[in-house]
Amino acid sequence: MSNNLNITARFTVRAMRAACGVAFAGFVSVAAFAQSPLYDESSDLEKLAQHSNSRMHYLRLSSPLRDKPQIWEGLEEVVEALPTSSRDYVRLERLILEKSVAELQNRVAVGELTYEEITRFFIARIHAIETDDARYLNAVIALNPDAVDAAREADRRRSEVQPSPESFFGLPVLLKDNIGLAGIPTTAGAAVLSTNVTADAFVTERLKRNGAIILGKANLSEWAYFFCTACPSGYSAMGGQTLNPYGRLEFNTGGSSAGSGAAIAGGLAVAAVGSETAGSILSPSSANSLVGLKPTTGSISRSGVIPISSTLDTLGPMGRSVADIVALFNAMTGYDQADRAMPLLSEDLHLSLRRVDIQGLRLGFPRALQSEPLLVEAVSKLEAAGAVVVPVDFAPPDLPEEVQFMGAEMVIELTAYLANWANTQVPIAGISELLAYNSQALNERAPYGQALVEMMAEFERLLNDDRSAALAELERLRGMVRDQTGGYLVDLFAENQLDVLVRINNSGASAGAFANYPALTIPAGYRDNGQPLGITLYAPSFQEQLLIDLGVVLESAGPVRRSPEGY
Repeated sequence: MSNNLNITARFTVRAMRAACGVAFAGFVSVAAFAQSPLYDESSDLEKLAQHSNSRMHYLRLSSPLRDKPQIWEGLEEVVEALPTSSRDYVRLERLILEKSVAELQNRVAVGELTYEEITRFFIARIHAIETDDARYLNAVIALNPDAVDAAREADRRRSEVQPSPESFFGLPVLLKDNIGLAGIPTTAGAAVLSTNVTADAFVTERLKRNGAIILGKANLSEWAYFFCTACPSGYSAMGGQTLNPYGRLEFNTGGSSAGSGAAIAGGLAVAAVGSETAGSILSPSSANSLVGLKPTTGSISRSGVIPISSTLDTLGPMGRSVADIVALFNAMTGYDQADRAMPLLSEDLHLSLRRVDIQGLRLGFPRALQSEPLLVEAVSKLEAAGAVVVPVDFAPPDLPEEVQFMGAEMVIELTAYLANWANTQVPIAGISELLAYNSQALNERAPYGQALVEMMAEFERLLNDDRSAALAELERLRGMVRDQTGGYLVDLFAENQLDVLVRINNSGASAGAFANYPALTIPAGYRDNGQPLGITLYAPSFQEQLLIDLGVVLESAGPVRRSPEGY
């Protein structure tokens, strides 16, 4: 390994996965993103400092860079017209909250609701929750001022389109704030991208073309959680600390699609789009008792999405049921010739809610997880439906080269994004300039430090000094992690003749990412303290439909998800 890269050895995969908050002596929280004039986040931070889980030792809850009213600028009339105490709000809440895509489409079809009413309700609800000192989630980073007009247009076109109950037409969706949406900054939660008003990402265009209403942007772990090693999941400088509605000061949100997870669990939209490099859909979906699909890289376009790794990155749907994520997935797909990871397909990928016989399907169930009663119960439902449970051992390698590889790819991919997609007002062109920019005001821009940016700056220096050596090092890292981490999972499937592997929450995400295996996480229940737990299923590349089939079987055996108390 080049001496220029020795610094990366300090950042192991385990350290990245266990990234946690560290209390900095003398740090003073600045609550510019305050909830109400009487709210003082210091008392909540004091409680969190005593938490048994060090990852909950947050340094701040509010964003130091934006006031919360900026979220609904241009939508004040919508908020004022639908106060939560009004009869109309109560009527809409009864008809909309926690309802599925199919239920909402059916109610629109019979005239009980309009798409405009659904959109107005969610805007009013976001305002109500995000201004409540005891319930705010910091899950939404921006709202789309054109959302109501788009919903009104969907109402006008409904008789022409005649959407089916499985269609996402006319329904509000949140995008993780690393996905381009014209007219609203795409920030990845970072201060340096606060002026990054750019074009629609390819997926955003597809959603609009299919009639979905882009409600706004969800908060996230800054830079999709590839930024620091001491930061908690769900924190960004632009959005503050995302909180988990199942336990705001008890449970973390998972990362990096934290806002997407917390927002849907808290009833702030019908569904959301997340992104994943290695665990960032699976983690917040399971932490927030949601269904989340991490598709095969290459099945959904990444054009216009702020990148980490072109090898691993993918987008995916997050929702309250398998049916809802199928509807959203189908509204997102389409061939993008600009995305080199996409295979040339004869037709768009399309998932269905078919009911199939899973008799004889071989389900790998790791022995180490067979003491988890919620997982045992979920697996028993699949076994009762005909699946063959195969006990396996699961111990993939834990390589520091995984983080090194992702960092090296981000140096190259982010430079390309900044050159080809970012607004010209963005004041950086690469990683070293990002490092310098944040260093000018660490308390505001990087309160938990920026260790992974420092690591990446080392690779960028090597790239500038000796490009051929840097690219050779990148290829060495790619080969190592593909063969050892991804190869481990491929070999496990082959040796045990598996169709699917069972894991818990986002466990196994790195192996799945480097093997390019899709994964589906589904609520499996709740621990005694109320913390959600998910059963996660992995299958070989482009076997998303198999995962959906299993999800349908699990949900038909009795859905276990419940809404968070107080939301």
